[in-house]
Amino acid sequence: MIPSLLAKKIGMTRIIDPSGNVTPVTVMQAGPCTVLQVKTVETDGYNAVQLGFEDAKPHRSTKPLIGHAGKAGTGPKRQAREIRLMDQPDVELGDVVTVEIFEENEVKFVDIAGTTKGKGFAGVMKRWGFGGQPASHGVERKHRSPGSIGGHANLGTGRNIKKGKKMGGHLGDFRETARCLKLVAVDKENNLLLVKGSVPGPNGGLLFVRQAKTKS
Repeated sequence: MIPSLLAKKIGMTRIIDPSGNVTPVTVMQAGPCTVLQVKTVETDGYNAVQLGFEDAKPHRSTKPLIGHAGKAGTGPKRQAREIRLMDQPDVELGDVVTVEIFEENEVKFVDIAGTTKGKGFAGVMKRWGFGGQPASHGVERKHRSPGSIGGHANLGTGRNIKKGKKMGGHLGDFRETARCLKLVAVDKENNLLLVKGSVPGPNGGLLFVRQAKTKS
C-alpha cells in the first residue's frame, strides 16, 4: 500500500538541532487508521483501500455508515478516504495502519491535503493584493475599493464585465495541497508526524498525508 494516513493538525512548534539551527515544524496526529474496505479488480474493477480515522459518536453518524464500519469490526469514523492502488492491496479488512508505514518505507517527503481557513467575505485588497486608491487629497472614503470595473470591459470585448474579473468575495475554505514537505520526525509511541513548514487548515483540522508524488 502507498504510505498514506488520515491525520489531525495539532499545531506548530520548532526543533533546534545540536548546531543551534531552528526548524519550524507542524505536528500532526496521524492515525491509527482502520481499513474499512478493500477493493480489488475482481470485485470492484480497480484496486483501492478505504481508511477510517477518529471515532465518531453513533448518534452523530448514520445507520449505513455504522453498518459499513461494523463489517471491519469497528465503530463509525469521523473521516474516511479511499486510496487507489496500482497493485492488489496487501492489507485486509479491519487492519490498523499507523505512522510506522512511513518509517518502514523510508519516506522523506510528503504531500498534505486539507481545507484552508475560511475568512468569509473579503475585499480586493485582502483577497487579491490590490494596492487600493491613492491616499492623497481628492479621494473620498474609497481607499480600499477596487475602482472602476468596467473600463470598456478590458479593451474591446464589449461593455459586459469579463468573466473571472477579480473582485471582492468569499476567501478561504477550499481544498489545497501542500506538496513535497520534508518529513522531519516520526513518533511511533504517540502517533505523531512532524513536517517542516506549514500545512493547510486550522488546528484540529482534518488532513490527508501521503508519500510525495514528485519527490522521493
